[in-house]
Amino acid sequence: MRIAFVGFRHGHIYVLYEMAKNHKDIEIVGSFEENEEARNAAAENGVDISYTSLDELLFDERVEAVAIGSCYGDRGAIAIKALKAGKHVICDKPLCTELSELYEIKRLAEEKDLTVSCMFTMRFENKVNAVRDLIRSGALGEINNVYFGGQHPLQYGRRPSWYFEDGKHGGVINDIAIHGIDLLSYLFDGKLDVINGARCWNKYAENEKDFKDSAQIMLTLKNNAGVIADLSYAIPDGVEFELPYYWQFYIWGTKGTISFSMNGEKTVWFAKGEKEGRELLVDPIETDYLSDFIRVVKKEKDVVLPMSEVISSTEATLLIQKKADVLQ
Repeated sequence: MRIAFVGFRHGHIYVLYEMAKNHKDIEIVGSFEENEEARNAAAENGVDISYTSLDELLFDERVEAVAIGSCYGDRGAIAIKALKAGKHVICDKPLCTELSELYEIKRLAEEKDLTVSCMFTMRFENKVNAVRDLIRSGALGEINNVYFGGQHPLQYGRRPSWYFEDGKHGGVINDIAIHGIDLLSYLFDGKLDVINGARCWNKYAENEKDFKDSAQIMLTLKNNAGVIADLSYAIPDGVEFELPYYWQFYIWGTKGTISFSMNGEKTVWFAKGEKEGRELLVDPIETDYLSDFIRVVKKEKDVVLPMSEVISSTEATLLIQKKADVLQ
């Protein structure tokens, strides 16, 4: 697959760029970045900035897919233009910041038989897939209660400045919660039914009072399970992404319970009627989100992240963000 990159405004896109550069089935045709500072930084990091405009990139018949890493608020429009030009799309999360953009992305992809994917990296974590296997084995029974915490460090002064520009970020729920919302669907088909509550407010970004850095949500899923979550830039500077309970999940079912975090070394689950916990056995997953994207494009079966899940998880998260915005 021949792929071109648009936007290097968030560090996540560099991870995808390196994956593509080293992937046996990918050829990077070139890249474009309109922001001079970001363009110079990308070039210094070994990125081939070969296009002078987005249109030049999209008119290049060699390009089969476009990878997007622009400011959150710009991504939807770029994805729409790419689809109109007949290109597949893979994007850092979030895919877009407006429901209207998402529905147009969905319409174009279906109309033109194109694939849209997103860097929902947690689906490709070994531990997550072990938890999924446990849940789907029935060992925990019917899932009824879920809590997840997606706290992040604010990293003010190091995080991209566009985060705090009007119209560029799109909300802390859409920024962070998307991973947790997507995992509810992936782990046990936990689709959103009712948004019982959603709140965003400012606390940690003392120099950016208009930036809502804290969020909490309360949801009901279609199986009537309840979800409570906190998605805030609350992790203290210093420990940051090394926090032992970075991305923590607690899942309770009628036959047992499990908790895990992305940084935790050992995961234990508890079965009903047993006093001692059992260690979760974790096997390596044999794919990644870029390889999975190629498989979706080729219409192969048993993919990890089908486009329908990209759309539904993004839609659910945008609806929750909208609820919080209305209540502010």
